[in-house]
Amino acid sequence: MDTLSAAIMLFLIMDPLGNMPVVMSVLKPFEPKRRLLILARELVFSLLILLVFLYSGDAILAFLNIKQESVSIAGGIILFLIALRMIFPTPGGVMRLPEGEEPFIVPLAIPMIAGPSSMAALILLSNQAPGRMVDWTMALVGAWFLSAVILMFSNQFFKLLGEKGLSAMERLMGMILIMLSIQLFLDGIAAYLK
Repeated sequence: MDTLSAAIMLFLIMDPLGNMPVVMSVLKPFEPKRRLLILARELVFSLLILLVFLYSGDAILAFLNIKQESVSIAGGIILFLIALRMIFPTPGGVMRLPEGEEPFIVPLAIPMIAGPSSMAALILLSNQAPGRMVDWTMALVGAWFLSAVILMFSNQFFKLLGEKGLSAMERLMGMILIMLSIQLFLDGIAAYLK
């Protein structure tokens, strides 16, 4: 796999367009300028986390005696709970944070941007070709940058869609996210049972 193919794969796994409704929903209670600051912070955290997994993911999982299947199952459960809250909104937003409390690392950095699939893909790339870490780093940074640009312009999408359009999109993406979370969960269980 070349660097461009790896970057495209990582970009598709990060799925910034699919994550946009969750990001907008979580950041909805905040002023537009504050949203950008929170999102920028979470994007930086996600990049750092992904770089850690690229360079030491296997070592971390081995040290903690955690199998990749566990990462997939846990990610599936977290995404499922987030998706349910997207479909059936409650006061306090998707994460039911107290009013005025900012999200910190969860759910924006992990699992939305630096999700279990991204982490697993990076571990896989580093295992397949450990001598090409510079290529994998370039692929990761490129995919992350494009995802970051798309997510940073989520406010423009909000203005374009309006409140009702965003609500409809959020519920639709919640349904899709439920399907993805169940697939992650089932993949983790199937891999564990093997």
